[in-house]
Amino acid sequence: MELKPEQLAARGTSEPLLPVYLIAGPETLRVLEAADAVRAHARAQGIGEREVFDADGRDFDWGQLEASFNAPSLFSAQRLVEVRLPGGKPGKEGAEVISAFCANPPPDVVLLITAGEWGKAYQGKWSDAITRVGVLAVAWAIKPHELPGWIESRLRSKGLRADRDAVQLLADRVEGNLLAAAQEIDKLALLSDGQTLDVDRMESLVANAARYDVFRLTDAVLAGQGAQVSRILAGLRAEGDVVAGLMPMIVKELLRTATLARVQANGGNVAAEMKSQGIWEAKQAPFKRALQRHAAPARWDRFVAEASKIDRTAKGRGDGDAWVGLERLLLAIADAKAVRLLVA
Repeated sequence: MELKPEQLAARGTSEPLLPVYLIAGPETLRVLEAADAVRAHARAQGIGEREVFDADGRDFDWGQLEASFNAPSLFSAQRLVEVRLPGGKPGKEGAEVISAFCANPPPDVVLLITAGEWGKAYQGKWSDAITRVGVLAVAWAIKPHELPGWIESRLRSKGLRADRDAVQLLADRVEGNLLAAAQEIDKLALLSDGQTLDVDRMESLVANAARYDVFRLTDAVLAGQGAQVSRILAGLRAEGDVVAGLMPMIVKELLRTATLARVQANGGNVAAEMKSQGIWEAKQAPFKRALQRHAAPARWDRFVAEASKIDRTAKGRGDGDAWVGLERLLLAIADAKAVRLLVA
């Protein structure tokens, strides 16, 4: 069957666990919370044993997972086996192992697979096999017009009430960041006096989670959000930031992405390289999107060179307007069609 991620949390823990769960999608918070719901369900069913496999590259040994399925549980009648699949595709061997599991699920194993990417290109016989005996829950990104409804539902789940304007205020503040919204709602649950929140009360309790900063800027650049890039740059400039103070982080992210582009061009393991660079799974999606837009390592070398030129300008060692140059560079990275904006 297919369910929304939130429906997994709503299912009663007295219901029998299904043999396999696949929770996938780009909305990290929804994936994490749905997976937590499955884990809580398993604990409620008396499952205390848990194994975790990180299938984060071509080097992963699917034979180890298959052997685990066939090994007896040591500490309880059942055990939870988790497979983390950052790229969303198990490959030929992985698909065969998962399909075989679904064809004859061991009675002492509950399989939980989580993935950070999903779409038609990721589906196959292996995911069809899962839906026949278990659950597929896809955590699609919440669209802007859906965010107020998501916030209102989240507020109700915490015993809070808010009028429409207050909900919209919170939606505007978090700018699509579900994790920030969840954190603010948790804080509201502690601070609220039980009355319906109006816009003034919401304003006084909620921090500006959408405050402009260089971290949000680099995320927007890599994710290809050109309009967001221009908005954040304008906000940074209005708040008194200077280009020279932004460049170290921007150059750092460009150099990291240039390294990833070279690994990708050489047929290497990009997921393993991200892991070695300390790029968390939840932060990998923007880098992947950037590499899809600009695959050639030479393109990233050009971006780094342009960033160095802007840094010199910002420090008074070059001609031109550093803010204009920075926006032109970042928009070129965010949108492949805008590369022509860069001066050859």
